[in-house]
Amino acid sequence: MDHLKSKVKSCYIHIPFCNTICSYCDFCKVYYKTNLVDSYLNSLSNEIDKYYKGEVLDTIYIGGGTPSSLSINELNKLFSIINKLNISNNYEFSFECNLEDINEELLILLKNNKVNRISIGVESFNKRILKILNRRYDIDIINRINLCKKYFDNINIDLMYAIPSETIDELENDIDTFLSLDIPHISTYSLIIEKNTVMYNNKLKNIDEDTDYEMYKLIIDKLKSKYNHYEISNFSKIGLESRHNLTYWNNNCYYGFGVGASGYINNTRYDNTRSITKYIAGNYRLESNKLSYNEEVENAFILGFRKLDGINIKEFSDRYMFNPLNLNIVKKLVEENKLVIDEYNIKISDDYIYLSNDILCNFLGINYQIEKNINK
Repeated sequence: MDHLKSKVKSCYIHIPFCNTICSYCDFCKVYYKTNLVDSYLNSLSNEIDKYYKGEVLDTIYIGGGTPSSLSINELNKLFSIINKLNISNNYEFSFECNLEDINEELLILLKNNKVNRISIGVESFNKRILKILNRRYDIDIINRINLCKKYFDNINIDLMYAIPSETIDELENDIDTFLSLDIPHISTYSLIIEKNTVMYNNKLKNIDEDTDYEMYKLIIDKLKSKYNHYEISNFSKIGLESRHNLTYWNNNCYYGFGVGASGYINNTRYDNTRSITKYIAGNYRLESNKLSYNEEVENAFILGFRKLDGINIKEFSDRYMFNPLNLNIVKKLVEENKLVIDEYNIKISDDYIYLSNDILCNFLGINYQIEKNINK
């Protein structure tokens, strides 16, 4: 299946440490402890030495957890490890920050270590909502974001909605505040209450579907005049789309380093252990799965249709060796106006974006090997 392979041009690095645990978070995380950080970074360095093959990378993303919870000395050690990676001249290097950690010393350190994109977990500007999320609500959010703008042009803000008891008016005020800041990128997340979270343990319930849909439509309507809605949950100024996340949605290969990280290399998807004890001991990989042709194509549809531009027909045909327009399910969905075709792409109709999961289910379980032989 060599034709299916893509060159590795991206790398995700997970930093699991947090000073506080948010009530909705089910990511791989642990409370910050200095001695644990040092051991963790040593193991991260060893993992990179073991698996990294020296490719030139176009994107690096440091996420968490809370990467900005590390001390200045710990961050310097982290960046000395990252210096092992070869980075192209035209790169995107993203670093996740919590607002309470942002100060000039941190921002200067990041800038001096080639970071050129900051992602800030704001979630909401509303103090009542922040309290529900167990986020800091006693800091001047606007001033901290404006300080970031002093050092970085490429900034993302995470904004969460559909929070239990949140009103439409509260969400609209959050969006208006975001718009007033003129930030180039926003990632929006409809809150889903997951098991093993404080919210789940406190028996909070997800917001009803009608309100969730109303909120999603409000976000689109408010942002569409100034932002390109390029992925189901993501909006950006033109040219400032997240190149790293597009790696995922284009079904291209990437490294995942760190506890709980996932990667996709040579038609194999892998997950690292979520146990920091096992990770520090050098037991990095939890499981890996060599994908079949059918799984590769299935992923290409499910990930590709997350983009508002959808799937490039020629690129898909070249990589998977058949024209997607010849698939019976595609023809059916086009007839139902759920998929639309333009000059280059096939994509989900704007009217069905909110219901995209219902459409994507149609692409599960198809024998694409047979379809390839029939339709190539």
